[in-house]
Amino acid sequence: MNPIRILVVEDDAEINLLVSTYLSKDGFDVDSVTDGQEAIERFSGHGSSEYQLVVLDMMLPRAGGHEVLRTIRAKSTIPVIILSAKDRESDKIIGLELGADDYLTKPFTIGELVARVKAQMRRYTIFNPSSESKNAKEMLAWGDLALDTATCEVTVAGEKKTLTAKEFAILKLFLSYPSRVFTKAQIFQAVWEEESISDDNTVMVHINRLRTKIEPDPSNPVFIQTVWGFGYKLG
Repeated sequence: MNPIRILVVEDDAEINLLVSTYLSKDGFDVDSVTDGQEAIERFSGHGSSEYQLVVLDMMLPRAGGHEVLRTIRAKSTIPVIILSAKDRESDKIIGLELGADDYLTKPFTIGELVARVKAQMRRYTIFNPSSESKNAKEMLAWGDLALDTATCEVTVAGEKKTLTAKEFAILKLFLSYPSRVFTKAQIFQAVWEEESISDDNTVMVHINRLRTKIEPDPSNPVFIQTVWGFGYKLG
Protein backbone atom coordinates (compact mmCIF):
# COMPACT_ATOMS: atom_id res chain seq x y z
CA MET A 1 0.00 0.00 0.00
CA ASN A 2 1.34 3.44 -0.93
CA PRO A 3 1.89 5.81 2.00
CA ILE A 4 -0.57 8.62 2.56
CA ARG A 5 0.76 11.86 1.10
CA ILE A 6 0.28 15.06 3.07
CA LEU A 7 1.04 18.62 2.04
CA VAL A 8 2.06 20.98 4.85
CA VAL A 9 1.59 24.66 3.96
CA GLU A 10 3.22 26.81 6.66
CA ASP A 11 5.50 29.85 6.31
CA ASP A 12 7.00 29.56 9.80
CA ALA A 13 10.09 27.42 9.17
CA GLU A 14 10.21 25.98 12.69
CA ILE A 15 6.54 24.98 12.74
CA ASN A 16 6.79 23.62 9.20
CA LEU A 17 9.77 21.45 10.11
CA LEU A 18 8.18 20.29 13.38
CA VAL A 19 4.89 19.26 11.75
CA SER A 20 6.60 17.62 8.77
CA THR A 21 9.04 15.71 10.96
CA TYR A 22 6.42 14.26 13.31
CA LEU A 23 4.02 13.33 10.51
CA SER A 24 6.89 11.60 8.70
CA LYS A 25 7.75 9.67 11.88
CA ASP A 26 4.16 8.41 11.91
CA GLY A 27 4.59 6.95 8.45
CA PHE A 28 3.09 9.70 6.28
CA ASP A 29 4.77 10.86 3.08
CA VAL A 30 5.10 14.61 3.67
CA ASP A 31 5.78 17.49 1.30
CA SER A 32 6.01 21.03 2.58
CA VAL A 33 5.82 24.51 1.10
CA THR A 34 6.18 27.91 2.71
CA ASP A 35 3.90 30.18 0.69
CA GLY A 36 0.40 30.14 -0.69
CA GLN A 37 1.26 30.49 -4.37
CA GLU A 38 3.44 27.39 -4.31
CA ALA A 39 0.62 25.49 -2.61
CA ILE A 40 -1.79 26.60 -5.34
CA GLU A 41 0.67 25.44 -8.00
CA ARG A 42 0.78 22.00 -6.36
CA PHE A 43 -2.95 21.72 -7.04
CA SER A 44 -2.80 22.83 -10.65
CA GLY A 45 -3.15 20.32 -13.46
CA HIS A 46 -2.90 16.75 -12.22
CA GLY A 47 -1.43 17.78 -8.87
CA SER A 48 -4.77 17.58 -7.09
CA SER A 49 -4.56 13.78 -7.06
CA GLU A 50 -1.15 13.65 -5.40
CA TYR A 51 -2.23 14.39 -1.83
CA GLN A 52 -4.73 12.85 0.58
CA LEU A 53 -4.66 15.64 3.21
CA VAL A 54 -3.47 19.24 3.59
CA VAL A 55 -2.33 21.02 6.75
CA LEU A 56 -2.88 24.69 5.92
CA ASP A 57 -1.78 27.86 7.67
CA MET A 58 -4.00 30.86 7.03
CA MET A 59 -1.43 33.68 7.11
CA LEU A 60 0.78 33.01 4.11
CA PRO A 61 2.93 35.12 1.76
CA ARG A 62 2.06 35.57 -1.96
CA ALA A 63 -1.38 33.96 -1.60
CA GLY A 64 -3.46 33.72 1.58
CA GLY A 65 -4.81 30.54 3.11
CA HIS A 66 -8.37 31.34 2.05
CA GLU A 67 -7.27 31.50 -1.61
CA VAL A 68 -5.37 28.23 -1.25
CA LEU A 69 -8.40 26.58 0.32
CA ARG A 70 -10.69 27.75 -2.50
CA THR A 71 -8.25 26.31 -5.04
CA ILE A 72 -8.13 22.96 -3.25
CA ARG A 73 -11.90 22.75 -2.97
CA ALA A 74 -12.32 23.50 -6.67
CA LYS A 75 -10.38 20.34 -7.47
CA SER A 76 -10.56 17.97 -4.51
CA THR A 77 -12.54 16.79 -1.49
CA ILE A 78 -9.52 15.72 0.56
CA PRO A 79 -9.46 16.72 4.25
CA VAL A 80 -7.96 20.14 5.04
CA ILE A 81 -6.87 21.03 8.57
CA ILE A 82 -6.42 24.75 9.18
CA LEU A 83 -3.69 26.07 11.46
CA SER A 84 -4.27 29.63 12.59
CA ALA A 85 -3.28 32.10 15.28
CA LYS A 86 -6.77 33.58 14.98
CA ASP A 87 -9.03 32.03 17.62
CA ARG A 88 -12.17 34.13 17.15
CA GLU A 89 -15.33 32.18 16.46
CA SER A 90 -15.94 34.18 13.28
CA ASP A 91 -12.55 33.17 11.86
CA LYS A 92 -13.26 29.51 12.53
CA ILE A 93 -16.69 29.75 10.90
CA ILE A 94 -15.23 31.39 7.79
CA GLY A 95 -12.63 28.63 7.47
CA LEU A 96 -15.22 25.90 7.84
CA GLU A 97 -17.61 27.56 5.41
CA LEU A 98 -14.85 27.74 2.80
CA GLY A 99 -14.46 23.98 3.02
CA ALA A 100 -12.03 23.16 5.82
CA ASP A 101 -12.65 19.94 7.77
CA ASP A 102 -10.94 20.95 11.00
CA TYR A 103 -9.50 24.07 12.65
CA LEU A 104 -6.60 24.05 15.09
CA THR A 105 -5.62 27.25 16.90
CA LYS A 106 -1.98 28.17 17.51
CA PRO A 107 -0.23 27.43 19.77
CA PHE A 108 -1.07 23.73 19.53
CA THR A 109 0.57 20.52 20.67
CA ILE A 110 2.08 18.36 17.96
CA GLY A 111 0.40 15.32 19.52
CA GLU A 112 -3.05 16.85 19.04
CA LEU A 113 -2.31 17.74 15.41
CA VAL A 114 -1.08 14.21 14.61
CA ALA A 115 -4.18 12.76 16.29
CA ARG A 116 -6.45 15.03 14.23
CA VAL A 117 -4.63 14.07 11.03
CA LYS A 118 -5.12 10.38 11.80
CA ALA A 119 -8.80 10.92 12.63
CA GLN A 120 -9.37 12.78 9.36
CA MET A 121 -7.62 10.06 7.36
CA ARG A 122 -9.67 7.33 9.06
CA ARG A 123 -12.84 9.16 8.11
CA TYR A 124 -11.68 9.96 4.58
CA THR A 125 -10.58 6.36 3.98
CA ILE A 126 -13.93 4.99 5.15
CA PHE A 127 -15.86 7.21 2.76
CA ASN A 128 -13.40 6.86 -0.12
CA PRO A 129 -12.98 3.09 -0.50
CA SER A 130 -10.18 1.50 -2.49
CA SER A 131 -10.69 0.16 -5.98
CA GLU A 132 -10.78 -3.39 -4.64
CA SER A 133 -14.04 -2.65 -2.83
CA LYS A 134 -15.79 -0.75 -5.60
CA ASN A 135 -17.45 -3.88 -6.90
CA ALA A 136 -19.60 -3.83 -3.76
CA LYS A 137 -21.61 -0.86 -5.00
CA GLU A 138 -24.24 0.50 -2.69
CA MET A 139 -26.62 3.31 -3.47
CA LEU A 140 -28.43 5.36 -0.84
CA ALA A 141 -31.24 7.57 -2.09
CA TRP A 142 -33.99 9.90 -0.94
CA GLY A 143 -36.12 11.34 -3.71
CA ASP A 144 -33.84 13.04 -6.24
CA LEU A 145 -30.89 12.80 -3.84
CA ALA A 146 -28.54 9.84 -4.39
CA LEU A 147 -25.27 8.82 -2.73
CA ASP A 148 -22.98 6.09 -4.06
CA THR A 149 -20.87 4.71 -1.21
CA ALA A 150 -18.54 2.91 -3.62
CA THR A 151 -17.60 5.85 -5.83
CA CYS A 152 -18.34 8.56 -3.23
CA GLU A 153 -20.50 10.43 -5.73
CA VAL A 154 -23.51 12.49 -4.73
CA THR A 155 -26.11 13.59 -7.25
CA VAL A 156 -29.29 15.65 -7.06
CA ALA A 157 -31.69 15.05 -9.96
CA GLY A 158 -28.77 13.54 -11.83
CA GLU A 159 -26.46 16.53 -11.29
CA LYS A 160 -23.19 15.66 -9.54
CA LYS A 161 -22.38 17.59 -6.35
CA THR A 162 -18.88 18.00 -4.92
CA LEU A 163 -18.79 17.50 -1.14
CA THR A 164 -16.00 17.52 1.39
CA ALA A 165 -15.30 14.37 3.40
CA LYS A 166 -17.21 15.76 6.40
CA GLU A 167 -20.19 16.79 4.30
CA PHE A 168 -20.26 13.37 2.67
CA ALA A 169 -20.11 11.67 6.08
CA ILE A 170 -23.00 13.76 7.43
CA LEU A 171 -25.15 13.06 4.38
CA LYS A 172 -24.37 9.34 4.49
CA LEU A 173 -25.38 9.29 8.15
CA PHE A 174 -28.81 10.77 7.34
CA LEU A 175 -29.38 8.54 4.31
CA SER A 176 -28.39 5.43 6.28
CA TYR A 177 -31.04 6.16 8.94
CA PRO A 178 -33.78 8.03 7.04
CA SER A 179 -36.36 7.95 9.83
CA ARG A 180 -34.08 9.01 12.66
CA VAL A 181 -33.71 12.44 14.24
CA PHE A 182 -30.08 13.23 15.12
CA THR A 183 -29.04 15.73 17.75
CA LYS A 184 -26.04 17.96 17.03
CA ALA A 185 -24.04 16.00 19.63
CA GLN A 186 -24.88 12.68 17.94
CA ILE A 187 -23.84 14.03 14.54
CA PHE A 188 -20.60 15.35 15.98
CA GLN A 189 -19.80 12.05 17.67
CA ALA A 190 -20.58 9.99 14.54
CA VAL A 191 -18.72 12.19 12.06
CA TRP A 192 -15.87 13.68 14.09
CA GLU A 193 -15.44 10.53 16.21
CA GLU A 194 -15.23 12.51 19.44
CA GLU A 195 -17.36 12.07 22.50
CA SER A 196 -18.53 15.61 23.07
CA ILE A 197 -18.92 18.98 21.41
CA SER A 198 -18.18 22.29 23.09
CA ASP A 199 -20.67 24.26 21.00
CA ASP A 200 -23.18 23.80 18.21
CA ASN A 201 -21.43 25.91 15.59
CA THR A 202 -19.27 23.19 14.04
CA VAL A 203 -22.24 20.99 13.17
CA MET A 204 -24.43 23.94 12.19
CA VAL A 205 -21.82 25.34 9.80
CA HIS A 206 -21.36 21.99 8.08
CA ILE A 207 -25.12 21.41 7.82
CA ASN A 208 -25.62 24.88 6.32
CA ARG A 209 -22.77 24.35 3.88
CA LEU A 210 -24.16 20.96 2.88
CA ARG A 211 -27.59 22.49 2.31
CA THR A 212 -26.15 25.11 -0.05
CA LYS A 213 -24.80 22.30 -2.20
CA ILE A 214 -27.70 19.83 -2.30
CA GLU A 215 -30.87 21.78 -1.60
CA PRO A 216 -32.82 23.37 -4.47
CA ASP A 217 -33.57 26.23 -2.05
CA PRO A 218 -31.24 26.17 1.00
CA SER A 219 -33.50 28.61 2.86
CA ASN A 220 -36.36 26.13 2.54
CA PRO A 221 -34.66 22.71 2.73
CA VAL A 222 -36.42 19.57 1.53
CA PHE A 223 -33.69 17.00 2.23
CA ILE A 224 -32.12 17.92 5.58
CA GLN A 225 -34.73 19.47 7.82
CA THR A 226 -34.44 21.06 11.25
CA VAL A 227 -36.44 19.47 14.04
CA TRP A 228 -36.71 22.40 16.42
CA GLY A 229 -35.52 21.61 19.91
CA PHE A 230 -34.00 18.28 18.87
CA GLY A 231 -31.70 18.43 15.85
CA TYR A 232 -31.93 17.34 12.21
CA LYS A 233 -33.49 14.60 10.11
CA LEU A 234 -33.93 13.57 6.52
CA GLY A 235 -36.91 15.47 5.16
